[in-house]
Order: sequence, then C-alpha cells, then structure tokens
Amino acid sequence: MFPKGFEWVVILIVALLIFGPKNLPKLGKSLGKTVKNIREGMSGDGEQAEEAEVVEEDDEVAQLEAQLAEAKAKKEAAAARDAE
Repeated sequence: MFPKGFEWVVILIVALLIFGPKNLPKLGKSLGKTVKNIREGMSGDGEQAEEAEVVEEDDEVAQLEAQLAEAKAKKEAAAARDAE
C-alpha cells in the first residue's frame, strides 16, 4: 500500500526535479498545513483550532507592534541626541 525504501527515494528525487530545491521546503510546509487542516476538519475541532490560531496571531502582532514602538522610540531618542 505505502511506498517502501527505494520508492520513497524515487518519489523525493522526482519532486526535487519538478519543484526545485528552493520551492521544496515551501511545498512541504503547505502540504503539512493542508494535512493538518483536513485532520482538524474531520475531527470537528476546527472552530477551536481556528480560535487558537487567531489568538496566536494576535499575540504575534502585539509583540511586533511593541518591538516597532520600541525601535521608533530609540530612533527618536538618537535623533534628539544628534540634534543637540
């Protein structure tokens, strides 16, 4: 049913030739996300997973905004020191 040793090697080589070494990691990542979404959809926990992803994204956005504000404050402080 599933490919064994040598068959996996052939499949990976063909994938490498078709998609190239730069796009292969992107392909793997998107394939992993797709499988994860399908599993979550089949289990019925899709709403909870989406809510958790939104919370994680909100936390990331908040952290990035805090870093941006900190960088702007440092830049303004440096500009004020240079102006004096």
